[in-house]
Amino acid sequence: MPTIREPRYRKIAYQIAQKIADNNYPVGSKLHARSTLSAAFGVSSETARKAISVLADLEIVKPVHGSGIEVLSREKAKIFLNQAQETSDIQTIHSQIKETISQQKREIKTLEESMSRLFDQTQRVQYHNPLNPFELELTSDSSKFGQSIASLNFWQSTGATIVALMHNDELVISPGPYAVIERGDTLYFVGNEVAINHVKNFFYDTP
Repeated sequence: MPTIREPRYRKIAYQIAQKIADNNYPVGSKLHARSTLSAAFGVSSETARKAISVLADLEIVKPVHGSGIEVLSREKAKIFLNQAQETSDIQTIHSQIKETISQQKREIKTLEESMSRLFDQTQRVQYHNPLNPFELELTSDSSKFGQSIASLNFWQSTGATIVALMHNDELVISPGPYAVIERGDTLYFVGNEVAINHVKNFFYDTP
């Protein structure tokens, strides 16, 4: 919904109506000629004419040929002003809602950007931090199964260090060199960023 801009003549109509509502222009009194009104409010005579036409249509004033403009109703002037205020309030609320929505969109965009940066940073830390353990579940057959960590020369062959071993749903922390690795075990190991590939290649002889 676009912002509604009041035309100049309507603003002048409000000002005249306000003076009538405040009894500055009493009912039965005569206003100045349109040319004098235009000078008093700093607008063109055409703008003053349109303002008087608005008030005349609402029976707030009545142009009297040859004798100026007669004030007819203070109550109708008040009603006109109240309706104008309600319209203004609606526009204000609408503008506030639009600004709130825009602000929320900006905040959501900022949050999405922050989440994206956090995700990227987490991925980099997880990838490069040698103390963050990798996990590998040994589900396929391998010639390495049934041998101990020491006999496999695991560290010398892969550059990785096993920090935990899941065997038959039992987690063994810091398994010693004599721990035997079997199919179905899950290895937890630390190393550099290529350690995961080295360990996979070690067990499955992938190129």
